[in-house]
Parts: sequence; C-alpha cells; structure tokens
Amino acid sequence: MQFISETRLDDGVLEREFTLGEIPGTLWTPGSAPAPLVLMAHNNGLPKAEPRLVARARYTAARGYAVATIDASGCGDRPRSAADEQARADLRRAMQAGEPVDEIFESFIGPLVEKAVPEWQTTLDALLSLPEIGGPVGYSGGWTALGIRLAVVEPRIAAAGFFAGGYVPSAQREEARQVTIPLLFLLQWDDAGNPRQKALDLFDAFGSKEKTLHANLGGHTGTPWFELEDGCRFLDRHLK
Repeated sequence: MQFISETRLDDGVLEREFTLGEIPGTLWTPGSAPAPLVLMAHNNGLPKAEPRLVARARYTAARGYAVATIDASGCGDRPRSAADEQARADLRRAMQAGEPVDEIFESFIGPLVEKAVPEWQTTLDALLSLPEIGGPVGYSGGWTALGIRLAVVEPRIAAAGFFAGGYVPSAQREEARQVTIPLLFLLQWDDAGNPRQKALDLFDAFGSKEKTLHANLGGHTGTPWFELEDGCRFLDRHLK
C-alpha cells in the first residue's frame, strides 16, 4: 500500500489517498488510534470521490473510526469493458422504460461482485496491517450485494449497514440466509430504483438474529441525515 497524498481536515481527521497495485482508494483516520475499521463501498460505476460517500466517510471518521473506500473494478476511473458499458446502458434504458430488468441485472452485477470481493479482501489485509487501525471491522454502503458476499466469506467483518437492496442478484439473495452478523438495513420507501417488496423480502431472508430495518419516505438519495448518526450508534454497539 502506497500513500500518495494526505490532507488534515478541520475536525482532525486525516484523509489519505492510496494505491494498492491497480486499486485506488481513500483512507480517513481519526486522531485517536488504533481505531476500528469501516469499509464503505459504492457501486454503479460511481467514483470513490462521490460527494455523498465522502460526506458519510468524514462524519464516521470524526466519530472515531478508520474509514476506507476503493474504486473496485469498473468503478471511478478504472477501465471498463465495452460489454460492461453496454450492459449499464441497457439497464438504464430498461429501468427508464419500465421494462423487466432482472435478466440484464443478473448478467451485469453478478460478475462485478465476483471481481470486487477479492480486491476488497486484499485491501482489508493491507489496512489491518497499519498501526493506526485496530479492528474490529464493519461494512457500510449502498452496494448491498457486495456486502452480503463479504459478510459470508470474510469472518473479520463483525457488523454491517446496508442501504436499499431491492435489486440484488439471486446468488446474493440466497447467500443472505448465511449472513448472521448484526445488521442495520436502510430503506427509502419511494425509491424507484429499488423495488420496495424485493428489499423487504431480502431483509426477511437475512439469517441474523439482530437485524434492524429503518424505512423513511423519499427517493433513493433522500435518506435523512439523522440516519448517519443512527448508523454510527449501531457501529458503536458492535465495533467499540
């Protein structure tokens, strides 16, 4: 892992860009150390510099957590295949037209999850070797399918917060039954991009004995700011 830049923010959080082989990432660490680690993932090709993700990461770091995100394969400025770009375009067109999207979604998102998991595990190995990070590890992000797979295959993850979850590949819907860590599941009631009933069915499928559903009115990007504070309280219960 090579750090290529660092910025000290007004609240004392240290923001550092890093590279790990071909993987670009950002790490936010609080003034106190060692700190528990939160992996904050994004999908749909969004960059790690996406403003909503950065705002959540900085807030969480200021609450005493090390927070890391990466641009997984096909996200941010990383190369994208012509097939992936066509699949994204087909998915957007079908969703806008109100056409069935399950087949397109499965063929596109499933392989992205398979590619992303080992990159996140490699990143996790490198992060946990840093003296300023002490574990345990949590997951927080809108890429629910990735979070499910990581929760199943990665025993170092002790708790997870998932956003939305209407569209999740069938493989991860089946794997949800194997997820037993504490969960906080956020649902925007009027999210046109994530069918409500599918999200509720996914919540029901999780095998966790401790799982909490927070549902709020509004569309995909309308999650109330207080949910970020509640999310940190959830992390406090399980990571500190």
